[in-house]
Amino acid sequence: MKKNELTDKHYGKGSKGFYAALGISAVMVAAACLFAHKQGDAIPDIKPSANKTPIVAETPVGKRVTDIPKATVPAYSITSAIVTAPPVKETIPAAEITVDAKAEAVESFIERGKAAAEAKGMNNACAPLNDISNVIEPFSSGELVKNATTGTWQTHNGADIAAEVGSDVIAVEKGEISSVSNDPLWGVSVVIDHKNGFVTRYCGLGADLAVQQGDPVERGAVIGAVGETADIESAEAPHLHIEITHNGAFVDPMTVFK
Repeated sequence: MKKNELTDKHYGKGSKGFYAALGISAVMVAAACLFAHKQGDAIPDIKPSANKTPIVAETPVGKRVTDIPKATVPAYSITSAIVTAPPVKETIPAAEITVDAKAEAVESFIERGKAAAEAKGMNNACAPLNDISNVIEPFSSGELVKNATTGTWQTHNGADIAAEVGSDVIAVEKGEISSVSNDPLWGVSVVIDHKNGFVTRYCGLGADLAVQQGDPVERGAVIGAVGETADIESAEAPHLHIEITHNGAFVDPMTVFK
């Protein structure tokens, strides 16, 4: 049989092309496997945690960190109150001070009155009444006492000496009548200036007087009579209210009379 040259040639060329393509495919497959193997080695084995907390890269030591997130939880500071006790001062009860001070003041007041009377010529003063034994309200030495008529507490700056209405009232020492008045509270009143720092005031007298303002008087002279004109002491029995001052300070009258 005669061979077909065209067929043999074409077949030979086709066989060579097939094997060439097959070889190229094998090379590509091998290259792909190799590339995949290398990529698998490069990928780290990272396992997700159960709480899914994001992984934060560790900052190298020595590198300044500027992106630290601000805390969202408020910061609390604990403070303790400092309690300071006031300084303790030693005090003396007011009652003790008052009692002692009053006692000393009264004693000093009386002594000053006596000393002043002796020094200024009042040591020989006579009594303002023939009988001065019944003092119904004494000099209070600056203390508050209850007024029997008004019910108020006030100082009693003189001495109330009981006497019958109309009894003679006598000048305790020589001097001058500095005033004669009818006081709304103290009634008919006479004031004698003894010209030695002492002044005597007689209150609650009767309306008929033996003297008038400006008259000189001698020791023992009658200036008037006991009355009932002092409304501020009208609750008391009939009496003479007499006051004595030395340079403006009240003195217990009973320390001056002889």
